[in-house]
Amino acid sequence: MSKNETPVHSEGMNRAKLYQLAMFPMNNGATNVYYVLILSYIATFGNRVLGLGMAFASFMITGMRVFDAITDPIIGAMMDKTDGKFGKFRPYMVIGNIIMAISVFLLYIITPLVPATMMWLRYTLFVALYAVWVIGYTFQTSVTRSAQAVLTNDPKQRPLFTVFNTIGSLAGMGLMQVLGMVMASDAIAGDYNATWFAIMTPVGIGMSILLTIVAIIGIWEKDQTKYFGMGGKQEQVKVSEYVSIIKANKPLQRLMVAGGGCKLALSIATNLTVLCMIYGCMTQFGVITNDAGVAVSQNRYDTLNAIMMVLGYVFSAPFFVLTVRTSQKYGQKKSLMTYVAVAFACYIGVLALLMMWKPGVQSVNLIIFDETGKFAMNLYTLAFILFFGVGYGAYYATADMPIPMVADCADYETYRSGKFIPGIMGTLFSLVDKLVSSLSATVVALVIGFIGITELPTKATPYVDGMNWVVIILFCAIPMLAWAATLLAMKGYELDGARVKEIQAINAARKAYIAAGHSIEEAMDVYKTVEDVEKKSIA
Repeated sequence: MSKNETPVHSEGMNRAKLYQLAMFPMNNGATNVYYVLILSYIATFGNRVLGLGMAFASFMITGMRVFDAITDPIIGAMMDKTDGKFGKFRPYMVIGNIIMAISVFLLYIITPLVPATMMWLRYTLFVALYAVWVIGYTFQTSVTRSAQAVLTNDPKQRPLFTVFNTIGSLAGMGLMQVLGMVMASDAIAGDYNATWFAIMTPVGIGMSILLTIVAIIGIWEKDQTKYFGMGGKQEQVKVSEYVSIIKANKPLQRLMVAGGGCKLALSIATNLTVLCMIYGCMTQFGVITNDAGVAVSQNRYDTLNAIMMVLGYVFSAPFFVLTVRTSQKYGQKKSLMTYVAVAFACYIGVLALLMMWKPGVQSVNLIIFDETGKFAMNLYTLAFILFFGVGYGAYYATADMPIPMVADCADYETYRSGKFIPGIMGTLFSLVDKLVSSLSATVVALVIGFIGITELPTKATPYVDGMNWVVIILFCAIPMLAWAATLLAMKGYELDGARVKEIQAINAARKAYIAAGHSIEEAMDVYKTVEDVEKKSIA
């Protein structure tokens, strides 16, 4: 080791190697493949491919998301009790991915083969296979949050997870979104029909398996007993104790609200139906005319959505750098609050622009290319790109920031109670996160229902009166309310940069004291504050 390298273990600090920080977040990329394939498209699949009712398909997603949330704490408790030859976390990654692969293949490939005359069987298989997929999804997603506690406890390394997690998400979610949009073109598979699902399913399964293998390699070395808490003892926490843990762990309570707010904003604003309405239905009026009544352009969802998606990622890049630097210097609390506030401010501009929109009027419509394909951007579109781009960049960069913050809450719980329960901590956070995000499909369906639409809109759906207000509510108002809740919750969040460092020092001193032959109770009695650590080190 060169003199410039920092050892993985120094001063009680558990640091990860660069390849581990980069590879393990691919686990989130692996599950985000299915987040797109299932949670973004399953309502459309049920409604348009299987012929299930729109209300049933949408409300079913919410019901299963609630089921998903309920299974989280159970699996978290199982994970905390696990410590075999294959570690604590890797078994859940492998088993979860296998379950998801099998269930989604049967759902999207086999179920459409059931004759339309046997709708009862289509309904049954839709519910049953979705439920099985949820169990597999819970297995693997639980690891992403829980394993943060063993990967690294360095306050300067944990913020890097958000960056590498985004890379993983782009390798999973981003690629699936772009590929799905390309495959949905009329020249290839068509508008999210049975052919589209038959093509995208094996592609998604293959991508998820590959990303899972990469993530397993990343966590392999750290998935060992010596990294589990202060003494390596596997905790026996009952599900009935969860309420008392949440009640005592104030930072976790606030993080649940913040994480739920961020996820709700992201899941609704990026919902396929919402995007189809804003970039498709609201721009397809045949030939758009300018204020003088002259035909000037005709926009299409495929082009406009693709451009906005790419621009969103481009605007996100500098914010990922800013969030990491802010987190490392001031703590993750400061970073999250700062950039969520930026997103909120920018979406005030997006909200104003959408309220100015008028059907078929060029000056207040999104125009990038004219009907001949020539570049013809107007001032309205330029303003939309700037407000949306900066706002999207800020909130996309913070959307997954609560994940590494869960590890801080897990360390706080070890400091508070002496218990190392990353599985429970991660899945308690995930429970609320999923319960809140489960509302997205139902909220979208309910709001759309108010204007009399009986089927989920696609890019080919004609505009109907009131659709612009639906977009304003779903694309702007609800995300802004979620961000306001996030800012309010984070205001009293205890674990800022300085406090996290104190807790790490106390936990490290306790672990060394236990290793010297003392009990956990003795260690917690000797080291209660950072001042105790400093006094003992001087002595």
